[in-house]
Amino acid sequence: MKSVIVRPFENSDLADAAAALVDVHATDGYPVEGVDEPETWLRSADVIAAWVGEVDGAVVGHVAIMRPHGEDAVSLWMQQSGDKEDQIAVLARLFVVKSARKHAVGERLMQAAMSYAEEHGLRLVLDVMTKDIAAMRLYERLGWREIGQAPHHYGSGQSIDAVCYVAPSS
Repeated sequence: MKSVIVRPFENSDLADAAAALVDVHATDGYPVEGVDEPETWLRSADVIAAWVGEVDGAVVGHVAIMRPHGEDAVSLWMQQSGDKEDQIAVLARLFVVKSARKHAVGERLMQAAMSYAEEHGLRLVLDVMTKDIAAMRLYERLGWREIGQAPHHYGSGQSIDAVCYVAPSS
């Protein structure tokens, strides 16, 4: 059995997490942004908290909780719930390298982020590209529910169809 650890992101993880991001992009075409400057993308000023997943001491995954920055999932949830923007955060930058899948790294990263949000009184939302069926299955298995669809905007005016989700309430 491989040793899986999920822990808070540390600055010393940046190079390894960036390399994992580039690897995931090459494998899955995800993410659609940030790959040209992965270290900058991972350490965006909008990051509230982040975690890495390790298998046998190697960084193989990452997730972050981000401040809202105009995401459609945030707007959809505010309209449906009446929550204010300062009560909402965005789960983002979740990825696990292909060789580490089947070890529940993604699920454990999600649980770390969900626990943090609950402890800090934040409701998490996200959007996921419609092509990422495995990610949608993970979110739904963890109790997230669809709140609508909207384009995921990236790059210079590009977009791709996405489904928006909200985390289960505690």
